[in-house]
Amino acid sequence: MLKKLCLLLAALLVICAGIGWGIVRVRTAAEIPMPVLMYHNIVPDGEDCNEMSITAGRLEEDLQWLADNGYTTVLPRELAAGKVPEKPVLITFDDGYRSNYELAYPLLLKHQAKAVISIMTLMQDCWSDEFVSWIMCQEMHASGLVEIGSHAYALHNLDERAGRFIPGEPNGVERLPGESDAEFQTRVLDDIQKSFDLIAENVAPPTFFAYPFGRNDPDADALIQELFPVTASTHPRTADLAEGLRDLPRYSVTMKDSAARLLDPPLLTRLKNGVKVLLGRES
Repeated sequence: MLKKLCLLLAALLVICAGIGWGIVRVRTAAEIPMPVLMYHNIVPDGEDCNEMSITAGRLEEDLQWLADNGYTTVLPRELAAGKVPEKPVLITFDDGYRSNYELAYPLLLKHQAKAVISIMTLMQDCWSDEFVSWIMCQEMHASGLVEIGSHAYALHNLDERAGRFIPGEPNGVERLPGESDAEFQTRVLDDIQKSFDLIAENVAPPTFFAYPFGRNDPDADALIQELFPVTASTHPRTADLAEGLRDLPRYSVTMKDSAARLLDPPLLTRLKNGVKVLLGRES
């Protein structure tokens, strides 16, 4: 009992030292904390949502909360150029749903907030009316508020799996068992290069790559690092820019977990996170 009490008290000290930025931990002088928020589809207010969608009203609440709490939105190309505001936040949209243009983009304009939209370029190549077109991408890019990033060409399982994550099987850039170098080159590396080339040709050379399903593979690292200065995964913690711009962790925003809840969690959550830090179990 005494040990638990000591842990809780110590966790409280960690919280007091780390209040105000995402995951709770003691901040050193060298650290540059930056939360990265991950969104997908946006739906009109009143519609049902799943884990990959939120309403336009929730997005606007998030944008207002970030502004009210002193955050400044930043683009990947600005990070790559070393332009980091005092309290940065990176807003990301994965997949490139058409709602990113029809519902999210007007809110970005209204709040003068910046965001990166990572597209699966097969959808622009086809083109599917459920996803943004090249013309939409060009318009958003021209605003200076939106950067178009890569989510690969067809590596988001855009085959008979219909974009679904398949547990127990390789997903995204992951290498298949027994796959030869030549096969991996054709299936994965050529796919990533094609995505980069299409975005560069139709909009501007992308600086940001969002790993499909948040999965990476060491055999794809060299090409991805050559093409994209900034990359992101899906681990739910605040990024530390002092550690570089590779595999930035991201918080997944849902109707249950708003930006406010993720970045300014309740006291009990902070206590639990503080204990995890002390025990070396921080995710």
